[in-house]
Amino acid sequence: MSKSGMNQFETNAKIIFGYPALILIFTWSIFILEISTDFEFYKLGILPREFSGLIGIITSPFIHSAEDVKHILSNSVPIFILTASLIHFYKEIAPKVLTIIWLGGGFLTWIYARESYHIGMSGVVYGLTGFLFTSGAIRKYKPLMGLSLFVVFLYGSLIWGILPLETKVSWEGHLSGLIVGVLAAIIYRKEGPQQPKFRYEIEKEMGIEPIDYENIWRSSFPKENESLDEENQNQIKREDQSFTYTYHIRKSEDES
Repeated sequence: MSKSGMNQFETNAKIIFGYPALILIFTWSIFILEISTDFEFYKLGILPREFSGLIGIITSPFIHSAEDVKHILSNSVPIFILTASLIHFYKEIAPKVLTIIWLGGGFLTWIYARESYHIGMSGVVYGLTGFLFTSGAIRKYKPLMGLSLFVVFLYGSLIWGILPLETKVSWEGHLSGLIVGVLAAIIYRKEGPQQPKFRYEIEKEMGIEPIDYENIWRSSFPKENESLDEENQNQIKREDQSFTYTYHIRKSEDES
């Protein structure tokens, strides 16, 4: 690999893995502050239908339960993998998609969820999962379809998280994130990576009529008998049907 190619690879790697790492660093920093101070960070979560709870739409993904480290651990790996996948495969629209999932999922939770503080990065995880799976399926582009299968393989079991099975789990936040992620995939289906098109498909979209090679061939090489009248054509046929045979008779050696 050339030096320029290596530099480009390093730059892409920093972008793909750098931003997810920054999100995790900030999230874990907040968690450390939460367990080391008496500040009630959970009040920065989403409190549905309360004006004071609107701030949670922005801040809630960074807040996790200080009583259970499993909460933040269960979100850290998925958020890193899914965000890195989003940036790598959807570099052009990744910021818009992540913003819509982040804010849209939080706002939907604020509208209809039960009256309790909703915290954690799970809603964003579900949103990214929904986007990556749906987008890969509807674009019918093999690399993205492969990513869809990869997401299902890793996080297919997350589907149970949108059901009200546990009272301490914000299934509303999970469902909101998933809904917004699927909608984002539909909205941006024509942006970002697309399945390569054949030339005739591009020409059709541009309104260019396809070349009729058959007519070009016929006009370039017309049949000779097409310009002749019926009588001449019949004459040609009769001449074609007449044959001349020439026999060469040679005496054998005995007759000579």
